[in-house]
Amino acid sequence: MNLARAFWLILTLLTAAPAWAYQTRVVTIPSMAMHKSFEATVVLPDVYVGGPADKRFPVVYLLHGSGGDYTDWTSNSPIGKLADRYHMILVMPDGGHESWYIDSPVDPRSLYETYVGTEVVRYVDAHFRTIAARQARAITGLSMGGFGALHIALDRPDEFGAAGSISGAVDPRGCEDEPGIDDVFGDPTRHADFWNNEAIVANARSFGDAHIALTIDCGVDDSLVGSNRTLHERLVELGVPHDYAERPGGHTWAYWSNAVRYQVLFFAGAFRHYAVSATIGSGGAAG
Repeated sequence: MNLARAFWLILTLLTAAPAWAYQTRVVTIPSMAMHKSFEATVVLPDVYVGGPADKRFPVVYLLHGSGGDYTDWTSNSPIGKLADRYHMILVMPDGGHESWYIDSPVDPRSLYETYVGTEVVRYVDAHFRTIAARQARAITGLSMGGFGALHIALDRPDEFGAAGSISGAVDPRGCEDEPGIDDVFGDPTRHADFWNNEAIVANARSFGDAHIALTIDCGVDDSLVGSNRTLHERLVELGVPHDYAERPGGHTWAYWSNAVRYQVLFFAGAFRHYAVSATIGSGGAAG
């Protein structure tokens, strides 16, 4: 082989796209609370399949938005590559088209907070090699799913050590015209107390009390950016540590598929911090 050919071969190998070896599985997760089952997408990193059989992994739960389902993230973003890159399990449950991931006070058949926040977590921990600890578990989502992720994390601080929101509907009181929202929140007038109490912007102080690693972002052209800024400003006033970002873009998959890369990076850092702290706390040396 002459030198020129060898040079180009080496250059090709160095610049070639990495071979992503993650696995995507669709599982059916039952809900005892709602007496039915739902599908979920689970992405396993390459090292889960090809690495040591006793190795366990942190988990990030990603919630879809209004009108979406468990296939949204894998269909519209390169989410699987992040599982390989950061050695974590990604779980995308089905949250119904308009559930808002709450246990509805007006529809006893809609108990998606219990389902996603408890039943899905229990299933995943039982069927996959997870690190079953809050410090190795994060939840985020887009739009309605952003609200759901923060809501579930606040209600279940013993389950989730990190949470995020991408273009989140952090104040449902500004989403009264959203189709189906009244069906789970109730009438905005007759159930005003519930609407007020469930608004994430009204519960900012709770993030500090729960000691949740928190990251929030929204596109500057998004109609929800105002409520996200309000939440950020409230968190700053209260001295609650969090990451906040605004980037170019609107309420679109072009924005979300880019933003999720930063959120998963944030969670990877939170997981590493936990791992290092645990190693130091056990008397070992952090490597």
